[in-house]
Amino acid sequence: MPEEIEITPSRTKFNKWIRTLWKLFGLGVVFVVVYFVAVDLNLFYLFGASPGLDDLENPRSNLPSEIYTADGVMVGRYFRENRDPVPFDSISPMMVKALVATEDERFYEHQGIDPISVLAAVKDNLKGDSRGASTLTQQLAKNLYKTRTKNTKGVLGYIPGISTVVAKTKEWNTSIKLEQRYTKDEILGMYLNTVDFGSNAFGIKVAAKTFFSTTPEKLKPEEAAMLVGVLKAPTTYNPKFNPKNALARRNVVLQQMARNQVITPAQADSLSQLPITLKYQVEQHLDGVPAYYRQAVNEFVRTWAEKHELDMYSDGLKIYLTIDSRMQNLAEEALREKMKTLQNRFEGHWRNRNPWVDDQDNEIPGFIESAIKRTGVYQSLKNKYGNDTTAINRALNEPKVMTVFSYKGPKEMTMSSMDSLRYYKRFLRAGMMTMDPFTGHIKAWVGGIDYENFKYDHVKQAKRQPGSTFKPFVYAAAIDQGYSPCDKIQDQRVTIKYVENGKPMEWTPNNADHSISGRQMTLRHAMGRSINTVTAQLTEAIGPEAVRKFARRLGITSPMQAVPSIGLGSNDVNIYEMVNAYSTFVNNGFLNKPMLVLRIEDRSGNVIEQFNPQQKRVITEETAFLMVHMLKGSMEEPGGTSQALWEYDLWKKGNQIGGKTGTTSNHSDGWYMGVSKNLVTGVWVGGEDRSIHFRTSATGEGSKTALPIFGRFMEKVYKDPNLGIKLGTFPKPTVKINKPYNCITVMPRKPKIVDSTAVDSMLQQMNDSIISAF
Repeated sequence: MPEEIEITPSRTKFNKWIRTLWKLFGLGVVFVVVYFVAVDLNLFYLFGASPGLDDLENPRSNLPSEIYTADGVMVGRYFRENRDPVPFDSISPMMVKALVATEDERFYEHQGIDPISVLAAVKDNLKGDSRGASTLTQQLAKNLYKTRTKNTKGVLGYIPGISTVVAKTKEWNTSIKLEQRYTKDEILGMYLNTVDFGSNAFGIKVAAKTFFSTTPEKLKPEEAAMLVGVLKAPTTYNPKFNPKNALARRNVVLQQMARNQVITPAQADSLSQLPITLKYQVEQHLDGVPAYYRQAVNEFVRTWAEKHELDMYSDGLKIYLTIDSRMQNLAEEALREKMKTLQNRFEGHWRNRNPWVDDQDNEIPGFIESAIKRTGVYQSLKNKYGNDTTAINRALNEPKVMTVFSYKGPKEMTMSSMDSLRYYKRFLRAGMMTMDPFTGHIKAWVGGIDYENFKYDHVKQAKRQPGSTFKPFVYAAAIDQGYSPCDKIQDQRVTIKYVENGKPMEWTPNNADHSISGRQMTLRHAMGRSINTVTAQLTEAIGPEAVRKFARRLGITSPMQAVPSIGLGSNDVNIYEMVNAYSTFVNNGFLNKPMLVLRIEDRSGNVIEQFNPQQKRVITEETAFLMVHMLKGSMEEPGGTSQALWEYDLWKKGNQIGGKTGTTSNHSDGWYMGVSKNLVTGVWVGGEDRSIHFRTSATGEGSKTALPIFGRFMEKVYKDPNLGIKLGTFPKPTVKINKPYNCITVMPRKPKIVDSTAVDSMLQQMNDSIISAF
């Protein structure tokens, strides 16, 4: 018989202990598996959401929203994280190798989790030395899927300690899934396109541009090393603000590259001797072409995005504008050219005098001292010095070197804040907008002479009196009530009595040249020559309230008082609404809603919303046609106020243009509203304050200030064949025009004035001849 083995009590205990360990191990494994599955599934909402299959296969990083013009030019971006992904093969191999050598040496060996690093981290942490063990894949999981944000927290996520364990578990789960679905190169590409390099640069493309003004594929070894070094702590190792730290960290990366045989030790030592040479340029959250229309676009997109629960700064939207970049450039060029000339004339007009004057042409005392108190500079000094006016005034008058605007380019000057304000107040301002009257598409929007230095928008933000450019609304209202362009009213002095705020008032309008002809003239001739007395009589005949209501119908939304002077432009309006109102005449009586945005697409190019023209008929086609005919009168009628346009190259192929000039009291505002068969354009010129202006009609009328900008702009537009804006006549009416309108104004011949002395001399010669004959 085989020899029996005696089982001692101690051995029995040992076996039992082993079996217990195995059971505990098995239970531990089951617990870990169940735990990982529970976290992945967010069981009972305890752990918070983890990335799903669709998230993994279609990762959504924060992408800037981009703004494009109608002709496809990108003019701006909105972003919170400035990120612009590039393909992996567009990234310098040296950048990739430097990253792996420094951040994850065993990247190509592990499957998302590096057990060796985990054990080393546990060991070091037990010793009290803090150390991380995250692989590049884990870091990608955290960055790409925001596994530690409030949106991914469950109930346990709010318990200190446990929340960290849960977050780390999600990163491990996600890392393993990423490794199963993507190649190592794809993971590295996604990582480099999402990681934060500091200085508002997310992703390798923006980082290369921000720090070195280069592209990812052109990064040098020392530049790649610096960028990898920044990743450890973007603020601490920022080369712009902490150059010593950045240099030391870059050299550590170079040594790591040598250690992992990316470069030789000799190369590492040589590169370590090089300084960090930056070409630093940080992009802002609203990046792009400096333009006044961006303010209106920003407001529109922000409101639209909130309504659709989208984020304009991170959802990668594509916003397409109605603005045509080519026409916008031409508008900016034309305005700047003419304003430069006008500014020279303005300086010559005032010479060494200050241009801020009262109605009696006297300089306004304390004008600059009062104006400075409305500036940010004054408010900052007020916060700093309180009521110490001596200290405030000393700071305001302290000379310092500054760069100021000039039409020849930025100019460095030494001046105080008070000097600077005086300097800038002397500049005339301007605004201009052009719209397609048939679609409402705004094609060009120039809110001032230079966006960098004068950010106040004179297209929509500013409101000024329109002067005679408001007169067409009086004539349109009259025509709508039964008048015709051929009806006549006498140019005569009138005094209109009315009641304003309960007080009896009288108003006696004068014509611009302060003369009264006494002639009967057609409405077309009166509007073409901008005769104030006729407009005032017509306003009285149909009623100021009728004019106000008619202007409302045409799209004037600004507050208006129904007073007798309403037709002469006594109420403040802006260019935006004036262009829209005039467009109604050209658009056969249909009022458009001006459009700046054509469509908005998602990050994949799918159209989220297409914006179509919104228009409604507000006047008859007959009235609209007759008003275009009336506007042509400023060119065609004798003495028409638009006739300075004949100087411009606009009159080939029978081209037709209509328009209206406008000038307000003291020549504070100069306007021109121009219409063609394709476009409607409004231009305003004036000082920042109404007290800053020309003093004579010869220099300050709208025909001298605003009209030349329109003329030059239209010249440029017609000469650019790519814009498709062709010369030609206005379309013929499609309805029967019942009212007479082809009435030709024949100006009476002025009697020949003969000097009496000459007559006497002639008679004497005749007498002498007769006497000699006998």
